[in-house]
Amino acid sequence: MLKGLINKLLKTTQPSSTPHTHSISQAEVEALVDAKLKEHAAALENTLTEQVNQQRGSSQDKDQTLSAKQIEYALSLLEKVKEEFELAINPSDLTEKDLNRLIVYNRYKNKGTLINLVKKGVLKRH
Repeated sequence: MLKGLINKLLKTTQPSSTPHTHSISQAEVEALVDAKLKEHAAALENTLTEQVNQQRGSSQDKDQTLSAKQIEYALSLLEKVKEEFELAINPSDLTEKDLNRLIVYNRYKNKGTLINLVKKGVLKRH
């Protein structure tokens, strides 16, 4: 009798937990995966669009034409290399990027910057 009471007490104190699992069909899984893929593709497209816009903005900043004083300064920098190189374009077509390359050459004496200007068509060798 004592054993019966203990068993009754133990059975009432233990919760009868039956795990409730909801099965997901294959179609629901595929729909969730498709939705996540589309969401990811849209996010990638947005980031690529932003990167392209930033690159366009930065390239437009660097390709601005020079003012009259900047053109004079660029021509004075070109005078220092007139033995090897000459200007292949109209001075008014020089850009800020070209001027920056000329400044870098005069500061560090790096011939690679002048070669880059030759490749771009700004300078030509004698």
